[in-house]
Amino acid sequence: MTHAFDKPYWDQIWQSDRGPAMAAGQPNPHLVCEVSGLAPGTALEAGCGAGAEAIWLATRGWQVTAADIAAAALTHAAERATAFGVDAKVDWVEADLSTWEPDARYDLVTTHYAHPAMPQLDFYQRIASWVAPQGTLLIVGHLHHDHHAASGHGHGGTEPPAAASATATDITARLDPNVWTIVTAEESHRSLVGPGGRPVAVHDVVVRASRR
Repeated sequence: MTHAFDKPYWDQIWQSDRGPAMAAGQPNPHLVCEVSGLAPGTALEAGCGAGAEAIWLATRGWQVTAADIAAAALTHAAERATAFGVDAKVDWVEADLSTWEPDARYDLVTTHYAHPAMPQLDFYQRIASWVAPQGTLLIVGHLHHDHHAASGHGHGGTEPPAAASATATDITARLDPNVWTIVTAEESHRSLVGPGGRPVAVHDVVVRASRR
């Protein structure tokens, strides 16, 4: 199935029966692994959904701008931030990431399975431009692989189309080696518990890079 990944698509997803389950998600384990050792600063979460990653960053001292196109997702996120007591540490922004431009550069720019209405690799290259000098880019996305029917979406278990996936080589090829130092370029496979308690295989691509 082909998705437009535009605002009506994401609004429908977050307003559907899948919304509450997606809103209850835990922070991505790749974020926890890759960012735990960094000194807190300013962060941008691009495509924040219900805010699990943004809130995790805020609880560890980061000042976070969290952007998403879906208003319903941001409503869930703000409620969750209040419950965690980090309202003052997160600025929630309703924005189309294919056209929106932040008014600052950030010590950390990260994204987890975000699919705006633009080519996936162009999106990754776009958010890379928002990283401040000596800052960090962390991309966690859907791995492009040969058996998409076996993998999960990361936001509720539906399969992403191939156009919304990438390989580590695809992503790092977009990062100028004169500007970036690649710290992590991995393709990982893990299992989650899906609807009805069924195991769901998740195939991730993880790229972390430091800007010079």
